[in-house]
Amino acid sequence: MAHNPDGNQKQVHYVGDSRVRADRPKLYPPDYSEFPGKSEAFFPDFLLKEWMVAAVFLVGFMTLVMAEEPPLGELADPTNTSFLPVPDWYFLFLYQLLKYKWASGPFVVIGTVILPGIAFTALLLAPWLDRSKERRPLKRPVATGIMIVSLISVAALTWAAEVEHEKQMESNPGETPENTKVIAQDEEGYRIYQKNACIKCHGDQLQGLNGPSLLGIGNRMKGEHKMTAEDIIKIIDEGRGAMPAGMFQGSEQEKKILAEWLMKQKQK
Repeated sequence: MAHNPDGNQKQVHYVGDSRVRADRPKLYPPDYSEFPGKSEAFFPDFLLKEWMVAAVFLVGFMTLVMAEEPPLGELADPTNTSFLPVPDWYFLFLYQLLKYKWASGPFVVIGTVILPGIAFTALLLAPWLDRSKERRPLKRPVATGIMIVSLISVAALTWAAEVEHEKQMESNPGETPENTKVIAQDEEGYRIYQKNACIKCHGDQLQGLNGPSLLGIGNRMKGEHKMTAEDIIKIIDEGRGAMPAGMFQGSEQEKKILAEWLMKQKQK
């Protein structure tokens, strides 16, 4: 009841709005006590575990770095056309993927757009593809399956790329025949040969890489006559085929020593 200045009494009516739900959910975050055994405080419980895992990983990583010398590639050399470039290890799986016929050439869009797109889309949608509250991997088949397939694929492709690269490095297009003697690398002629970067095109055993093999050059014929040291010097000065003139940067005496040394490299 309410009173006005005139002394008359009036009734006050309370009107309820039916659009407001009486059982609407709470608008504040649930307390940890509502999930006994399934949750923990972020600080210090969860954060302390994260720090411990990070510390163990860091110690292990630094131990590996100090114990194993990282493999370094060759020094940058613009004249070395036999160098086989490869991407960093974390991109090797994509590098290997593009070597397969079904993901390269006319189908390169599969290896560059479709497959990586599916992988990254699956990773992006993972929280929506599996919304289970379970923590055990066996009870989250979608998330667990995507992760296992991804890890196996990346590991297998990376391993295949590394193995293939090692085989390419070991293989030699101009492999030394079994009946050819091994070139002595302590002779003056070989040092001149190596100093003038001849090794880059003709190989450390004269077997030929980007240039022709020089094995048995002392037995080769030039027209009706055998090659001579003067013929070799002329080729060095004037060039031949893909070999341009002026490649040799040594003295005339070194050029003569090199030519005479090459003439001695005869096949058995």
